Amino acid sequence: MSPKRDAADPVEGVGNPMPLNDNKSDPLRRRSWSPWAAGAALGVLSWFAFATEGRGLGITTAFESTAALVERALVPEFARSTGYFTDHDPKIGWEWVLVLGVFLGSVVSARLSGDHRRLVVPSVWRARFGGSVAGRLAAAFLGGALMMFGARLAMGCTSGHGITGALQLAVSSWVFIVLAFAVAVATAFVLFGGKAYDTRRSFVESEVPRV
Repeated sequence: MSPKRDAADPVEGVGNPMPLNDNKSDPLRRRSWSPWAAGAALGVLSWFAFATEGRGLGITTAFESTAALVERALVPEFARSTGYFTDHDPKIGWEWVLVLGVFLGSVVSARLSGDHRRLVVPSVWRARFGGSVAGRLAAAFLGGALMMFGARLAMGCTSGHGITGALQLAVSSWVFIVLAFAVAVATAFVLFGGKAYDTRRSFVESEVPRV
């Protein structure tokens, strides 16, 4: 087992310009929560979504609806010919509040805990593909686009399937979760080989909370 890393020491290739806080008495300042507590909180949030909106949590639906509205505004004739609007009535709804909440909540959490890293090109990426910032950002954009396409093709993402579908014991959602994790691991090894594991091993071992 690797020796425990001091919270103030920077991790190779990560960088950590802000002092880290791990105030266990203040949950808002903790670097991580127990997975049991986080899971219970997501369950309560899902109950609230079902009770108020009649459907569960979902992130990518907001992007789909927005894209459909833009398409209908720019090329209305083409939009009508696709048949999408026959079965769907896209609108800007509460899902965008969820999207913004995830982003803003992450920023606030990182600031409160001090776990904010200004990093564009990780060392693992640099060792494999070089230090080009533009290349890194382009790859990140392409990866995000592929994930969005896959999520809409599967009619759900890690929130729609991984949370909403899984808590309803939907078979399709559990299949999605297993395949998503399997493909993610396989993709990481195809892109980086053992470099990602070797570079991050000591950091991961020291940061995983003991429950």
